[in-house]
Amino acid sequence: MKPLYLTVREVAAYAALRDNRFLPVTASELGDLHYEISVLSPLRRVMDIQEIRVGEHGLLIRERGSEGLLLPQVASDEKWDRGTFLQEVCHKAGLPGRAWQDAGADLFRFTALVFGETRPVAALTPLDLFRDPQAGPSPPAPGSPAPTASLF
Repeated sequence: MKPLYLTVREVAAYAALRDNRFLPVTASELGDLHYEISVLSPLRRVMDIQEIRVGEHGLLIRERGSEGLLLPQVASDEKWDRGTFLQEVCHKAGLPGRAWQDAGADLFRFTALVFGETRPVAALTPLDLFRDPQAGPSPPAPGSPAPTASLF
């Protein structure tokens, strides 16, 4: 556990320079980049796939030493239904599309507080990550500026 800003710095450097899915970012590309940071809530084990709300929850699957994670906004952006979302998180982990059904698979859901240049702004605070999404966002403190984040 370390401060969020240090984690963001380390993960950004890794994504820009060492993610083997992409070529390293070059200095000439820096002006064209768009930034988005997703701060994940604690993981909740999925006991019934009906718990998964596409666009609100992200998914993480672990099985046989493989792991795959998809953020909540990915399913919304791609217009996936729940079944496609489950298959795609399995593929992200390098597993067959139905691996989420395997007895040895661990499937988790989470929400994310998303900060970025292209996401809509909502009146949420980091504490909203830990609240029941059915209860709605917390009201902002009197006199506080509107946060620049949204919960997906």
